[in-house]
Amino acid sequence: MQELRRTRRERRRLLAAATAVAIVTGLVALGATTGTAAAADNDKLLKKYLADTWRSMAAMAHPRTGLPSDNIGGSLNQKTRSEFTSPTNIGAYMWSAVAARDTGLITATEARERVAKTLASVAKLERNETSGMFYNWYNPTNGKKLYTFPESGDPIKPFLSSVDNGWLATGLLLVERAIPALHDEAHAIRKDMNFACYYNPNENAPAGQIRGGFWDEDPKETAPVKGAYCGGPEVWYTGHHYGAFNTEPRIASYLGIAAGQIPDKHYFGTYRTFPNDNCDWSWTETKPVGQWREYMGVRVFEGALPYRGLNVVPTWGGSMFEALMVPLFVPEEKWGDKSWAINHPLYVEGQIEHGMSEAGYGYWGFSPSNNPAGGYREYGVDQLGMDGPGYTSDQERTTVDQAYEGCREGQPAPTSYGDGVVTPHASFLALRYAEDAAVQNLQNIKDDFDAYGPGGFYDAVAVRSGQVSKRYLALDQGMVMAALGNRLAGDSLRGYVSQGAMREHLEPMMRMEEFSAGRAQ
Repeated sequence: MQELRRTRRERRRLLAAATAVAIVTGLVALGATTGTAAAADNDKLLKKYLADTWRSMAAMAHPRTGLPSDNIGGSLNQKTRSEFTSPTNIGAYMWSAVAARDTGLITATEARERVAKTLASVAKLERNETSGMFYNWYNPTNGKKLYTFPESGDPIKPFLSSVDNGWLATGLLLVERAIPALHDEAHAIRKDMNFACYYNPNENAPAGQIRGGFWDEDPKETAPVKGAYCGGPEVWYTGHHYGAFNTEPRIASYLGIAAGQIPDKHYFGTYRTFPNDNCDWSWTETKPVGQWREYMGVRVFEGALPYRGLNVVPTWGGSMFEALMVPLFVPEEKWGDKSWAINHPLYVEGQIEHGMSEAGYGYWGFSPSNNPAGGYREYGVDQLGMDGPGYTSDQERTTVDQAYEGCREGQPAPTSYGDGVVTPHASFLALRYAEDAAVQNLQNIKDDFDAYGPGGFYDAVAVRSGQVSKRYLALDQGMVMAALGNRLAGDSLRGYVSQGAMREHLEPMMRMEEFSAGRAQ
């Protein structure tokens, strides 16, 4: 079996360039498939993936508290559950339970009972009184805030992350609308979460940006900035803001805007790319194309980065979940026909192009995940990120140092890539935009590696060494559950989150914006 898999992997790499041409050709329409028969075949397979993935999410939930562990071993043995969890993990477990219900995998009663247990525990978690926000790490067994990681003993300085709280608030908002019997319990927690506590109106004024988060105990760091954006005692903010637009922290911005805690114009306060009119930004990936436009009194440089015949509004590091986790819940490409509707499928195409043609791995889908060699790492396509070094797709950290016209010279492009690492959750995120390509990529990974277990796809695969990270992560499995829940239940998860104030505030701004994304002329 191992020899057969090695042979298939070698054949896959040899055929990668030709395969890329066929795959990219299928990206003309959003969610395109080869026809009704193919869609039916996909349904059967995706339902199998859903059932197995849910098994891993259920195994991570502590039976007494309903709080999910951050990760669990590939065997799903309860003894392999991690002894820490985060707000994002909790949100992911709740929306996964709803996805399982909406697809008929579990009953409405089971979903309600599971989520009720989780909400009762969340209501008791310690949080910052002024902001109503939650700390980054808790013990899932008893709900206590952690000051050390149980497995390693490494110290934790309790931190309140804007993006992590964004994902918990997303789960709470979804529950309010998906399970009417639990509306009051979920709303009672969420109504006290004030995203204005992260919002700095003076950063890139007049629109402002949000901070990465804050500590409410002195972290003894050199970077933090003291302040109190929403009143109360001063806290220690991160030295950085979330300044890149096409990244996962935009969920916190969306929630704050929808709640009236952050002004609508903040939508235009982050960078599509940095401006290209001087060398101040030449440390970034490469010189963008684009032009200046004005929306709601805010000047926006509508930039895009050139990549192998595409002009793409980049993420920060070049990973899939930065771009495509948010549209699991917010229909950006439906509301933004001149912006997101163009960029999301192009971003998927860029990831496929890198894996199949540029790097020649024979597989694609690069996003932060467990490292098959141990630990956790950010993976991505360097040139699809704003950051100069970006996230890399292989274990050897092969980067592309492009020139920045008029400011700095680059280096020759790599002639080869090393042991590329793909993560299955990235393919599930691409389902909406390139279904057949995503399904085929997943099948290839499953056929060619020991990459599938009792809880669905393991977290990551190094495609040249064949090394597999045989663990399940609540975050990554939660993305898989949301993608499959939407695909198999008529976009139900999107529907719960994007109605009401979310749509009223965000759809008009998305409709007015025009990206510079598209195919290079």
